Amino acid sequence: MDIFNALLSGFAAAITPINLLWCLIGCALGTAVGVLPGIGPAVAVAMLLPITGKVDITASMIFFSGIYYGAMYGGSTTSILLNTPGETASMVTAMEGNKMAKSGRAGAALATAAIGSFVAGTIATVVVTLFAPFVADYAVRLAAPEYFLLMLLAFTTVSAVLGKSTLRGMTALFAGLAIGCVGLDQISGQGRYTGDMPELLDGIEIVLVAVGLFAVAEVLYAVLYEGRVVEGQNKLTRVHMTKRDWKRSIPAWLRGAAIGTPFGCIPAGGTEIPTFLSYATEKKMAKDADAKSEFGTTGAIEGVAGPEAANNATVTAALIPLLTLGIPTSNTTAIMLGAFQNYGIQPGPQLFTTSAALVWALIASLYIGNLMLLVLNLPMVGLWVKLLKIPKPQLYAGILIFATVGAYGMRQNTFDLFLLYAIGLLGVVMRRFDFPTAPVVVGMILGPLAEANLRNAISMGQGSPVVFFQRPESIVILVVIVAVLVLPRVAKRMSEKKLARLAASS
Repeated sequence: MDIFNALLSGFAAAITPINLLWCLIGCALGTAVGVLPGIGPAVAVAMLLPITGKVDITASMIFFSGIYYGAMYGGSTTSILLNTPGETASMVTAMEGNKMAKSGRAGAALATAAIGSFVAGTIATVVVTLFAPFVADYAVRLAAPEYFLLMLLAFTTVSAVLGKSTLRGMTALFAGLAIGCVGLDQISGQGRYTGDMPELLDGIEIVLVAVGLFAVAEVLYAVLYEGRVVEGQNKLTRVHMTKRDWKRSIPAWLRGAAIGTPFGCIPAGGTEIPTFLSYATEKKMAKDADAKSEFGTTGAIEGVAGPEAANNATVTAALIPLLTLGIPTSNTTAIMLGAFQNYGIQPGPQLFTTSAALVWALIASLYIGNLMLLVLNLPMVGLWVKLLKIPKPQLYAGILIFATVGAYGMRQNTFDLFLLYAIGLLGVVMRRFDFPTAPVVVGMILGPLAEANLRNAISMGQGSPVVFFQRPESIVILVVIVAVLVLPRVAKRMSEKKLARLAASS
């Protein structure tokens, strides 16, 4: 009953005219961002981070959330029509969706993607509503050793799961930790790694790092390495579904939501695993001979419905570890963590107590945003498709101008612009050599907090590290950290051995 009352108060805050307007703008902008190839939600949120200094916190968080899940809706449009996923989460959708478009069923593919996103997003939002408070209540019991280990878990999962190489992920993490150490020491008050530059005494702004690594690096990388890309677009048919399409899509939506929601709840990061798992499940469960023959040929609607549902369920449920534990599991949630910090708020166990009104307004906005996105996606899909005609040079130039003006507007300091473009060049190098960027942001944000909790934990243990092994909660988190590092390697080794045996027997 308390959860129900809290949710009602959240709706009361979320449905004020100004918050509804910010939600609508966020959803529309997020959908547009998702439609444009190569411009993901992380880039959009990073570019718009400077507004956090001017807008009420509830409105800005609702706005960023609208961009966050709106981009996941819009990503299916470009995947289906152009076979160009704007986000890695849309890769699986492109596999069957583009084949459906080529065989004249683009409208059915877009419809099942939009409705499936709504269904799965709503289911995952209910899970967030019911379980996030319980996770927060339990997490309040944690002390400094557990907080440090939770941050170590965040470092481990983001570094090991995001990107193709754990070594590259750890390297990016240590770069972020180094950036987080710049500025005044929390205890001694002495300047660290400032190079005698007074501008660095207050540390490096998270906004500059996020905008530089995502927005500026995206533009520079496209200019330097991508060159001219000739894109072909499939014809858009009327957005509707037949009775047979509905019959095949509904079970796929439910299965996708069931697969995606647990992956979002655990701090393991990424939508790739649940979307691929959903696709494999739908392909295996196809009983109709016609449906089986459509996979990989003319396009099976289940191959669009299931992965899209899994994708949106994962994205929505990922707010549980972000809000309750302060652990971001993707590029976008890492930047949203920075947005919270710009307001002096640290997501974690205390958030549901200290900022309950904000949290419940944010959760209520998820229900409203899902409904808005359904309305925006189905009738207005023709408008979103027209965005694909914007020339890349003008698009990227606009992003660069917006990022530069936003970064300069924070402190009106030209030093920030030099720093912004230096970080942007670092982002280009990281992209060129396949280093993930999310660990940099996570290391920078959580590094100082991890340092403070490590010092407090060692003080609790009177200088002994044994304090990390004395409490059951600490031991459980340590086991999870070891599992995150070891189990993927064991599974990979076993699959390689199995393939080798099969190759040898054949």
